[in-house]
Amino acid sequence: MLPPSTLLNLSYVRELETDPVFNSGRGSALTEKGTVEMEASIMDGTKRRCGAVSGLTTVKNPISLARLVMDKSPHSYLAFSGAEDFARQQGVELVENEYFITPENVGMLKLAKEANTILFDYRIPTSGYDTCSAAIESPLVMNGLPINVYAPETVGCVVVDLEGRCAAATSTGGLMNKMTGRIGDSPMIGAGTYACEVCGVSCTGEGEAIIRGTLAREVAAVMEYKGLGLQDAVDFVIKNRLDEGFAGLIAVSNKGEVAYGFNCNGMFRGCASEDGFMEVGIWE
Repeated sequence: MLPPSTLLNLSYVRELETDPVFNSGRGSALTEKGTVEMEASIMDGTKRRCGAVSGLTTVKNPISLARLVMDKSPHSYLAFSGAEDFARQQGVELVENEYFITPENVGMLKLAKEANTILFDYRIPTSGYDTCSAAIESPLVMNGLPINVYAPETVGCVVVDLEGRCAAATSTGGLMNKMTGRIGDSPMIGAGTYACEVCGVSCTGEGEAIIRGTLAREVAAVMEYKGLGLQDAVDFVIKNRLDEGFAGLIAVSNKGEVAYGFNCNGMFRGCASEDGFMEVGIWE
């Protein structure tokens, strides 16, 4: 468990937003027009305060703006030009849209357009990937393809402090080759992000399926109403609430438990505690 002072510390998510390896901030997936539209949300489980943003094109760290929506605005969710205006009012660091675009993602978008499809975090066409600039030698392989051919993943962080207070944050660029104006699960409280008195949850994967299943809220709901423990709740939701969709999630409970679950090939994840314990994983 983390000490109270680190609760809702956004440096964890900001670091991932700054790293072009991940699908958030710099390195975000590209729209069908080759631009970036980012979204993020944050939630404090103690009082269920939350902030969310969508359609960002110039905000360097979307999760920071989501926090400001929660703390400095009368609203819970701002999007597109309204969110950008609020960012300027708050003095948030802004950059040109080109800052977020990487050569690897330009190659992935080309691949997606050639295949006339959308690339999910875990799914890619079985032919034509050799034309993608990201298709280089890699010791890691998923489904027979180099791991760096896959679209990068949404980033998320869940924390619990010594008093059992939970929080969650999620940030993403969405889906590769998505329609402009598309809004996914990450900024939707209860879908991609949720925190309350019993747990904090952050999701990744097929946003439309996560939205339909209100995935993050469902973890809390089955804990509250079915009396399940954290890992049992995660397993139940992954098995019963995704229908034909694919997704994964990370979660913490007010007891300091850590859990994860996914129904796809793999999910990049890590865990750390104040006593120095650290663990990372990709596969089951």
